[in-house]
Amino acid sequence: MGWQPSYQSEAQIYAKWLMKEKPDAKIAILYQNDDFGKDYLKGTKDGFGAKAASSIIMEESYEISEPSIDGHIVKIKAANPDVLLIYTTPKFGAQTIKKTAELGWKPLQIITNVSASVGSVMQPAGFDNAQGVLSAAYAKDGADTQWNNDPGMKKWAEFLDKYMPGADKTDGGYVYGYGAAQTLAKVLEMCGDDLTRANVMKQAASLKDFTPDTLLPGVKINTSATDFAPIAQLQMQRFKGQKWELFGDIISGDVPSE
Repeated sequence: MGWQPSYQSEAQIYAKWLMKEKPDAKIAILYQNDDFGKDYLKGTKDGFGAKAASSIIMEESYEISEPSIDGHIVKIKAANPDVLLIYTTPKFGAQTIKKTAELGWKPLQIITNVSASVGSVMQPAGFDNAQGVLSAAYAKDGADTQWNNDPGMKKWAEFLDKYMPGADKTDGGYVYGYGAAQTLAKVLEMCGDDLTRANVMKQAASLKDFTPDTLLPGVKINTSATDFAPIAQLQMQRFKGQKWELFGDIISGDVPSE
């Protein structure tokens, strides 16, 4: 059972937002040529529905073994889309943001939540280059001072200071790991003394409005015997200065889980 929103669900949310905010945009998609990238591609097309064929003007894939994807960015720029959907893992996300800036090209860029880490993507891409890039979040950002007095993030910071002194709090991986582990701890607690595989699975599929310390206000974990997707809500965010700024309402993706 996964923990974070499914890639298809996240992509659907981007499509929903674009249809509402930029209904006439010409969209190009850069995606990793594997199940990760193809899930985002499918979610986007599902989200656009009948409008997918007219809205998406280019689909460009890259191989994870490529050292650089600069050539792909040049090729996409030639198609002149208004929006570039960056369905990449962190290294390639940083490369994409950097290269578009080097080309002096300014489409609206939306990058995967997977590649939204300030420390491992935005900083290497260059903060100046990353201004205005959009993504979506379900968790609080350890690099964002707005959470300094948040009780949940205080607990997270204390946990890191105790068990991983010196850890880089701008790395989103630590927020993710803590939230996922806290959810597992909750499941084990619900199991009581019956730690059979069957009961662990039963309890994992019985979470009701569980809120780990690190999730955004309003985002809750719910599972059932027919819904194995714990998180299916995201909030759009825009990169400004050296951090992400959340905006708009919490948006739900409606991908049925399998």
